Amino acid sequence: MKQFNQLICPVSSERIDENRVRVTALGVIVMTGVYFMTGNTIFPAILTVDFFIRAFTRLPYSPISWLAHLFVKAMGTPPLLIDKAPKVFAARIGLLLSAAIMAGAFFGFPLMAYFAGTTLVIFAFLECGLNFCAGCWIYTYVVYPLIRRKE
Repeated sequence: MKQFNQLICPVSSERIDENRVRVTALGVIVMTGVYFMTGNTIFPAILTVDFFIRAFTRLPYSPISWLAHLFVKAMGTPPLLIDKAPKVFAARIGLLLSAAIMAGAFFGFPLMAYFAGTTLVIFAFLECGLNFCAGCWIYTYVVYPLIRRKE
């Protein structure tokens, strides 16, 4: 467990509510699950747009995070503020995975779509159910070593 205490995540001064992040992850699980059940590509398309908004814009909410915000507000849970930067990095990973789902579905590679979708569901479940940020882990053990080599 020592390795998890030494994670190096991107850091910013911006804060977001962890409760909203976890409910948003639940929304990602539901959307991906509905795609798995129906095969309708509108669901990964919505996920791709949603992840793009969270990863590359300054908008305060994406559609799924706005619904999560309303849910958390209705539940009355007090905000638990956390660093936003790791979640932005995780949203970029989600963008890649949801785009891979769409590409696999559109170009006739269903195995690619299901592999990317399963990976997305696993990452979202880790965030939602276990409060484990897979984005931090990937950043620490994949991205950060590559960045350090270039310095």
